[in-house]
Amino acid sequence: MIASIAERQDAIGTPAAEAELRACFIAGLAGDAARYRQFLDGLSGHLRAYLRRRLPHARADVEDILQETLLAVHNARHTYRTEQPLTAWVHAIARYKLMDFFRAHSRREALNEPFDDDGGLFIASDVEPADARRDVGVLLEALPDRHRLPIVLVKLQGLSVSEAARRCGMSESAVKVGVHRGLKALAARIRSRS
Repeated sequence: MIASIAERQDAIGTPAAEAELRACFIAGLAGDAARYRQFLDGLSGHLRAYLRRRLPHARADVEDILQETLLAVHNARHTYRTEQPLTAWVHAIARYKLMDFFRAHSRREALNEPFDDDGGLFIASDVEPADARRDVGVLLEALPDRHRLPIVLVKLQGLSVSEAARRCGMSESAVKVGVHRGLKALAARIRSRS
């Protein structure tokens, strides 16, 4: 049975693949270790194809994300509701792991920009961006912490709303509201200065 799951070219969303994987998964939840292993092996093939389509130039990262996704599926197996499609549940987990990768990768890439020596090191000056950063800093200092901290963490440092909420001890909703109201207040201050 595992060979038919792993070798099948169908997407996980096809009824046959969904039914086979779901049967193995539910048997695994009931304690059948062999069927659970079949589920993980079959799911690996589908997830690997899903990730490779989204990361064609990061083949080495595909296996890392695959392992993280399989671990997340295993750790969250108790949250699966048997009346719902397995595909949607697994896809949500895989999508979140992929987004985590993109978030981490973009931050790492921003810190490690390559130095292109094209002879133009002194062609452009960074004075204007520095002035803009100073002006934004002055504007942000005028905001209360409940608005300033969410803007700094989410919009300037690039943290997710949940990460920002943990850092500043606020709920996710409060962070979203803080960002929205803070940006609105900043826009009003800028308009009043013009």
